[in-house]
Amino acid sequence: MSPFRPATRSLPQLLRTHSRAHSSVSASEVSHFNALASSWWDPHGPSRLLHLMNPLRHDFISHCNFTCPSSSSTQTKNLRYLDVGCGGGIFAESAARLHNVKEVLGIDPSPGVLEVARSHARRDPSLWGTGGEEEGKLRYENCSIEQLEGYEGGEGFDVLALWEVVEHVDYPAPFLEECIRHVKPGGWLVLSTIARTWASWAVTKVMAEDVLRVVPRGTHEWWKYLNEEELRGWFGKREGWGVPVVKGCVYVPGFGWKWVGGGEKLGNYFFGVRREVS
Repeated sequence: MSPFRPATRSLPQLLRTHSRAHSSVSASEVSHFNALASSWWDPHGPSRLLHLMNPLRHDFISHCNFTCPSSSSTQTKNLRYLDVGCGGGIFAESAARLHNVKEVLGIDPSPGVLEVARSHARRDPSLWGTGGEEEGKLRYENCSIEQLEGYEGGEGFDVLALWEVVEHVDYPAPFLEECIRHVKPGGWLVLSTIARTWASWAVTKVMAEDVLRVVPRGTHEWWKYLNEEELRGWFGKREGWGVPVVKGCVYVPGFGWKWVGGGEKLGNYFFGVRREVS
């Protein structure tokens, strides 16, 4: 196949399901991100765009809360966050430092990356605790969402975050099914990802990876990208979920990430949906 002609996948393929016995984890994805582990916290390294995007993640959660002021989950302290695919902990650490957050659990299937996250968190006793990980606000587990144990049937999480994760999953529908089980009533599932458009292929694959090299080559597979209307349709078929909140964004060299109206139709975007209180 020509490198200048991306592969495509249909909506039925995007929504294809498989048994819960199968993991959403791809061995090639784990290998790719383990190779980047040592440079994860270098703000000028391969993860630079993630560092620059982190403030937008918090802005988006605040925006979601603002759109639904009646949410009981957003008006309380002692919030619990689950960061799925947390990587080296850029968001997890920043979330754990929020005054209204009680607990942050970061999970990731990449052992090398997670060891970097733990090592970095140990530098801050307010996060890790003087007695170790179990006593702090921030904890990490080396597992996939399917392997997460001890949280089923509990109170769930106020915020479940999927930052730059779903575009690395072969079958996002069963992966999302696993995730939504861990969101408490009144809580939010928030994610950021990339639309599957010709514009996103040109920007994220050709320019970002091949020409400018601001993203390590092989980080993305265009056929795994998800369009906003596909996510909206998927959640629309499930009872107990509200109207999605969507915001597009674009990376401007020299200026960082900026919100762009309608950007979700072109490339990068944020998507949030609240679990309704019965």
